[in-house]
Parts: sequence; C-alpha cells; structure tokens
Amino acid sequence: MADVTFFFDPACPWTWRASRWLTLVAETRGLEIEWRPLSLRVLNPGVPDPVKRARLDTSHRLLRVIEKLRQDGRQADIARLYAATGELVHEHDTPFDEPVLVHVLREADLVDLRETLDDASLDGSVEASTAEAMAAAGPGVGSPVLVLPGADRGLHGPVLGAVPDKTESLSLWEAVEALAPIKDFFELKRGRG
Repeated sequence: MADVTFFFDPACPWTWRASRWLTLVAETRGLEIEWRPLSLRVLNPGVPDPVKRARLDTSHRLLRVIEKLRQDGRQADIARLYAATGELVHEHDTPFDEPVLVHVLREADLVDLRETLDDASLDGSVEASTAEAMAAAGPGVGSPVLVLPGADRGLHGPVLGAVPDKTESLSLWEAVEALAPIKDFFELKRGRG
C-alpha cells in the first residue's frame, strides 16, 4: 500500500503546486505516492463558460490515460506524464488542448496510449475514482484529495500559493500526518489575499 494516495485533476493549478510539494516530500522521506484520477468535469457538469468547459474536457481525456496506466500498475508513468503536463500547462501557461496532450504523451514516452484519450469505456472508472475521493474527503471539495493509510477521512489540499522550500514542505507534511487521522477534524483556512 502506498504511503499517500493523491487524487488529482491535471487542469487545476492549485493541485499542480500540491503535487510538487508532495513529490518533494516523497523524495526526501522515501514515500510512495499512488496517483489517482479526480475529474473536475464530473464534479462540475454543465460548466457554462466554454473556455473552462474545454479545459475540463481536455483534462478528462488525459484522466482516461491516467486511469489506464493506474489499472496497469504504472504509477511511475503517471507521475512522469503529470510532470510533463504540469510543466507546460502550469509553469509555462501553454493552452491545455489537443496539441499539448499529444506533446506530453510523446514527452512521457506514452505515444502508444494516444487512442486511450478517446476511450470512453474508461469514463466509468474515472468517475468511480472521483467518487472514491469525494467519499473520502467530501462533500464540497475538489482537487486534490490526499488519503493516508489508517485515516478514516481524506483531506482536500493543501492549497498552496507556491511550493514551499524543503524545510517548510516537511513541516507541512508533518502537520498533514498529524491532522489526517483525526476523524472530527474538518478545516483550517485563511484568506488568499
């Protein structure tokens, strides 16, 4: 069993920063991350803004590939694919569209999975993974969701303005480890101003 399960939607910039924090912690602490799909398109059906809807549709297509990789036990490939995607989309403001999907599959050496982008038979599994994340940390949460072994509930977040340095990242992880098993803990929050 992994040391932490990270449910994520690649379209979310907050999730991207949380993933970079978690990978820094995992590298330092020798933790194993299980990467799982969480579809914001499933959680937000009928988004009226066509630009946001297109972004969620693109992300959902990539989540099909991520789910296929998960089913095949290819966690390292998921991590590599997400890193390639996040670098372009969140670090370089590249539009999250068809050319980016093709590019990141090539970058992650996963071109053979291009047809999986349109494999709607994986939608049920993506939806089930999303439902599992919501059952763990919901209601009323989004991406990402963290689940630690032995904790009855998952946690949404962390929501980070930037990836903390190594010392602060490890301190944040220790706080998450301390809070996650407390079943009656719900939220700590401060404004983003």
